Parts: sequence; C-alpha cells; structure tokens
Amino acid sequence: SKICVLESPVDMLAIEQTGGFNGGYFVLMGHLSPIDGVGPDDLGLDKLLIRLESGAVKELIMATNPTVEGEATAHFIAEQIKALDIKVTRIAHGVPVGGELEYVDGGTLAHAMAGRRSMN
Repeated sequence: SKICVLESPVDMLAIEQTGGFNGGYFVLMGHLSPIDGVGPDDLGLDKLLIRLESGAVKELIMATNPTVEGEATAHFIAEQIKALDIKVTRIAHGVPVGGELEYVDGGTLAHAMAGRRSMN
C-alpha cells in the first residue's frame, strides 16, 4: 500500500479532489520549524513510524509543501525510515499545467528543470 504524507487536512482535500491517488494519508499538522519550536515530536512522527513498521506500507509519498520547512520535513522523515524497506518518493514541483514559461518564477522553473523526466 501507499501512504501520502501531508502538512494539513486542506492538502489532503486537494489531493482527494484530483481523484488520482488511491492510498492512505498521514497528516502531520504542520512542518519542522526549529525557529518556531516545532520539532519531530510535535508532528506525530512516532505514530507514522508505528504505522510504517507494520510492514504493510510499500511506498511513502512525501507531499509536504515546496518550502524550506516542507523540504526539511520530507528529508527528515526519509532519513528516519531508511532502515525500513519502504520506497520514499517526493511529489513533483514545477510548471503548472496550462502555464506559460515566461510567467513562471525562477525558483519554480529551476525545480522543473531539476526534476525533468525522460520522454523516450
């Protein structure tokens, strides 16, 4: 099975509305933010680990926001579960469908270039 890790219930609703995901969810209720005093214990990561250690989960999809905190949270979780035999993937970031390159900001375009995929 697959579990999608999100920062908030609103993010879960957004993914559900696409109809493109057929797995479970784990909502963190935030992201790591040492400046704000938010650490791993505040996100319920212990509950996620218990769920993953059951052995039923084959893929963990990191769908945290593409912010510094969201990226740090995704990488932290990936490091924590390295010992488990679980595939960890990250949702793609980049140019929106229907978007025109001249209107896309530099950071988004850089992500899109770094995350490009083969067409053959």
